Amino acid sequence: MMRWLAVLAEFVLTPLLVVAAVWCWRNGIHTGWFAASGDAPGYSASRYSGPWLAGAAVVMTVAGLVLLDLVARVFRLAR
Repeated sequence: MMRWLAVLAEFVLTPLLVVAAVWCWRNGIHTGWFAASGDAPGYSASRYSGPWLAGAAVVMTVAGLVLLDLVARVFRLAR
């Protein structure tokens, strides 16, 4: 029973980690729009925040490891 509970917990945790990674990634990229001023044309610029993007990579790596463990547990319990 406890093994199936661990499988259920990992099944719930994996999508939550993926959502957290997407949230971190979206917070790590900021696009600013600048209007035309005089002779200078308008343009957009993107600013990247290293800690947010690194956090997204770490969270996604953990999600991948949890998913691998989930698959291993399911196949181990199915045997």
